[in-house]
Amino acid sequence: MIAIVDYGMGNLRSVEKAFLKVGHHAFVTNRPEDVAGAERVVLPGVGAFAAAMENLKASGMAEAVVEAVKAGKPFLGICLGFQLLFSESVEFGLTRGLNLVPGRVTEFFAPEDRAPETDALKVPHLGWNELKVCSQAPPLEGFPAGGMVYFVHSFYAVPDDPATVATTTRHGIEFCSSIWKDNMFGVQFHPEKSGAIGLAMLKKFGDWKV
Repeated sequence: MIAIVDYGMGNLRSVEKAFLKVGHHAFVTNRPEDVAGAERVVLPGVGAFAAAMENLKASGMAEAVVEAVKAGKPFLGICLGFQLLFSESVEFGLTRGLNLVPGRVTEFFAPEDRAPETDALKVPHLGWNELKVCSQAPPLEGFPAGGMVYFVHSFYAVPDDPATVATTTRHGIEFCSSIWKDNMFGVQFHPEKSGAIGLAMLKKFGDWKV
């Protein structure tokens, strides 16, 4: 059973439907006790980092998520849910995250990243882009070379430990588009919106034996 964390932000139903489509029972919940009782946990999300952290803490879901990860349950963070795993974000001022993955979430094309190539690119990074696989995280098993997934984001994560990077993607700069650390798999893109490739990834997450 897969618990999809509801903290008032994100396309929860589309994630739920995607799991059901690939044969895995998933349900949306805002109850910490449901997260504690689930076999697997998914933290989705779309929106602002600070508001998301505030909602997670107020609902008791921040603690439930941390405890689920510490218990060794297979865990998936999607888009904002992926960013929340990190130590902090600079979005609209510095905000502390769940600190499950040491590192920082930063903005695209800060002054030090500016170059002629980046000046022609739009933010948010929106649409289909390629994943370059760096490590064989179980949900990425069989991922095709040149495979494309769907993104929509203005900030990206920079892990302190490069060994946690599972894939990278290029949008002016090469950025971390997913991580794998122990029982955690986090993706900046939206597998539920990424067609057959994304659905295959969700199925593999649902089958993942940690």
